[in-house]
Amino acid sequence: MVVKAYPLGMVAIINNNGIAEDEGDSGVEPYVGLEFDTPEEARDFYNSYATRTGFKVRTGQLYRSRTDGTVSSRRFVCSKEGFQLNSRTGCPAFIRVQRRDTGKWVLDQIQKEHNHELGGHIEETTPRPSVQQRAPAPTKLGIAVPHRPKMKVVDEADKGRSCPSGVISFKRFKGAEESDGQTQPKATEPYAGLEFSSANEACQFYQAYAEVVGFRVRIGQLFRSKVDGSITSRRFVCSKEGFQHPSRMGCGAYMRIKRQDSGGWIVDRLNKDHNHDLEPGKKNAGMKKITEDVTGGLDSVDLIELNDFSNHISKTRENTIGKEWYPVLLDYFQSKQAEDMGFFYAIELDSNGSCMSIFWADSRSRFACSQFGDAVVFDTSYRKGEYSVPFATFIGFNHHRQPVLLGGALVADESKEAFSWLFQTWLRAMSGRRPRSIVADQDLPIQQAVAQVFPGTHHRFSAWQIRSKERENLRSFPNEFKYEYEKCLYQSQTTVEFDTMWSALVNKYGLRDNMWLREIYEKRENWVPAYLRASFFGGIPVNGAFDPFYGTSLNSLTSLREFISRYEQGLEQRREEERKEDFNSYNLQPFLQTKEPVEEQCRRLYTLTIFRIFQSELAQSYNYLGLKTYEEGAISRFLVRKCGNENEKHAVTFSASNLNASCSCQMFEYEGLLCRHILKVFNLLDIRELPSRYILHRWTKNAEFGFVRDVESGVTSQDLKALMIWSLREAASKYIEFGTSSLEKYKLAYEIMREGGKKLCWQR
Repeated sequence: MVVKAYPLGMVAIINNNGIAEDEGDSGVEPYVGLEFDTPEEARDFYNSYATRTGFKVRTGQLYRSRTDGTVSSRRFVCSKEGFQLNSRTGCPAFIRVQRRDTGKWVLDQIQKEHNHELGGHIEETTPRPSVQQRAPAPTKLGIAVPHRPKMKVVDEADKGRSCPSGVISFKRFKGAEESDGQTQPKATEPYAGLEFSSANEACQFYQAYAEVVGFRVRIGQLFRSKVDGSITSRRFVCSKEGFQHPSRMGCGAYMRIKRQDSGGWIVDRLNKDHNHDLEPGKKNAGMKKITEDVTGGLDSVDLIELNDFSNHISKTRENTIGKEWYPVLLDYFQSKQAEDMGFFYAIELDSNGSCMSIFWADSRSRFACSQFGDAVVFDTSYRKGEYSVPFATFIGFNHHRQPVLLGGALVADESKEAFSWLFQTWLRAMSGRRPRSIVADQDLPIQQAVAQVFPGTHHRFSAWQIRSKERENLRSFPNEFKYEYEKCLYQSQTTVEFDTMWSALVNKYGLRDNMWLREIYEKRENWVPAYLRASFFGGIPVNGAFDPFYGTSLNSLTSLREFISRYEQGLEQRREEERKEDFNSYNLQPFLQTKEPVEEQCRRLYTLTIFRIFQSELAQSYNYLGLKTYEEGAISRFLVRKCGNENEKHAVTFSASNLNASCSCQMFEYEGLLCRHILKVFNLLDIRELPSRYILHRWTKNAEFGFVRDVESGVTSQDLKALMIWSLREAASKYIEFGTSSLEKYKLAYEIMREGGKKLCWQR
């Protein structure tokens, strides 16, 4: 017997003769492998099963394909799932259906057990979407949009004529033209392929359509281009989409528009089905409009409520953080603070007292900043591209060159005020220790905030932004120019050499008046490698390439409930990787490649990762020749060039009075590690060990314990105590980790701790 699910509680059982027999409400129970034609059929089947069993159903999470964004699976859960309302008990009962390549939806996960009492046969209260529920759409539909100064109002027209009243006529939209007396398809309803001249027009169209059909509209997600950050698509959703508020019920109705190369917008995805009752003719309480300034463009967007058309429109700061996030995060912060006395958090308030941006950092992040906060990456990539989350991170790089979290934030908007508040708050949490350098986007609000809060800090632009602007602005240039452009950037060794090559390049191709090239040249100190080398960037690659701290685990589909758990899991995973590298650095010894005492010295002090970099420079130094070109008193100059390559040469200056050396390649200034050129000169001068100034504590095995020993002024006693507590806990955890690996190590660890305890006088 083959069983297939049917909607509305009806299950057809096909007997061996191929005759279908209705079972009605006595249908089968759900089981793994059950097939449906659509997810709606699965929901209706589960509703019928729930009615017979004695519980109610809610539509749960949906999951989308990373390839094309289509829905790949859906969950339908017991109405008592979760704890957002007092009536819910966290019931685990659910079914999940997954879309197969055949187009069918197959039940692949199920949990039948409930954690509450079940009633008898109950009436279904979840209304089913039905096309017949909607009132017939009129042939013409319009909404009035009065003219606003300094705001672009779409000129609507019938058959090409202007419409001074501002009434939108649906005949105007492309695709709604009459052909042989037939209008195809109906212009009063949205459909895939419907075109608009602007996102505003689409927004107003969908809201006018919603009034007729009987639902309200929210402006949903927007997606930006990975190339230039411009908006590529927008979603307009039913107000009952999602579950963040008790009034919402996970309605799947939406319209998505996509920007075309011509500048217009087209409906490319659409779902008209609602899972709740509709109220035809109901007015939208607050008509939403996407504002554009008169010069056009939607790169900086504010959403303004037009609740009263007669009122003056005032532009306020946009908040991209959902209101439901604040109480949940506040509860999380308070629970963390109870177990971690060094946990820090702050919430920005606007002039009306409303919550805006949020910042937080635990004691370990604050302690890490004391060691590795000299070069910081402010990563806002989650706000753009495929992620589209208002999440930002402060990242440092530890003594293994691994990224470490120095704080997390949700950024309410992209204004100077938001970033200035965030930087000042981070600075306060980190005891006022300003970084020597910071990598951040080149957006003007960020530039202004960095200059205001971090004066003297070298701001380096994010490499991905520079690359995207290059692709956009150099697209039409010949390949010869692009080759010379790259050569100018990456082969110039000094700032003077770069300026000379750049001037020759723009003169050769007649580009003196190219606006973009002029602008980036003026900002060359923020992105050109020759100008960056004089500042310490903690080993961040010159090309600036690095992955987001949380990878792809956080994106626009991450729910509020998942955000905190994924944040914790990702953070713990990174810290576990750091512990493994600590263990390896203390317990593994790399082979020596030379008999130089300097190599043994650095193997003893550096972590494995840093030692391998130094070892490579030391080995490469044997491929170079050094020639003294100048000597006066204690000062000597050397020309160091590579054997067989006359073009690769660098100048090294050495002072015999204090053993101070500097190289034109500036590797030590940029990375904090000596280059092969200086090592060659040290070898010529028979310097057997590196002077202590060239062994940065941040690259050593015990870098994490340096702050309390070298405490600076301005640190409060409370902050100092929190940092000492974390430091001691971390040291104790290492004793526990290593001491429990064997009985012998346990005895050794216990004896060490007991002897230490005697000195601290805590033994009885």
